[in-house]
Amino acid sequence: MKYMLMMTGTTEDYEAMDAWTKEEIRAHVQFMTEVNERLAASDAFVTAEGLASPRDAKIVRAAGDGSPTVSGGPFPDDKEFLAGFWIIETDTFDQVADIAAMISTAPGRGGKPLNIPIQVREVGEAPDV
Repeated sequence: MKYMLMMTGTTEDYEAMDAWTKEEIRAHVQFMTEVNERLAASDAFVTAEGLASPRDAKIVRAAGDGSPTVSGGPFPDDKEFLAGFWIIETDTFDQVADIAAMISTAPGRGGKPLNIPIQVREVGEAPDV
C-alpha cells in the first residue's frame, strides 16, 4: 500500500526556525537526508520533498473564464501549513507508523527532537465504475 506522510508546521514554527543556528539547520537537513536514505535502502521510498516557506505560497483559482487568478500569502486564517511530504510503500500500517514516528523526531533547537505531528493518509485508487 502507498501512503503519504505529511509534515505540517504553524506560522510560529516557521518564525522559530528563523532563530535556528546554521548548525541546527544542517543537523535537521542531515536528519531528513538520512531518513530518505534509510527509506530508499528498505525499498519503501517512493518520493519526498520539503516545501518552501508559506510566506512564498500562492493560491490559484480559476476565474469565470477559466484563466488563473493568483493571490499571495501567508494566509492569516491558516493555522498549519504543509512543510514537506513523503510517499512511501509498505506492506502494513505498523511499518508506516514506525516511519512516521521516526520522521517526527527530527532535531530542532539544541538537537532536541521536535516530535512533529505527521499526518498519514493512504494513497487512494480510482473506484471501479
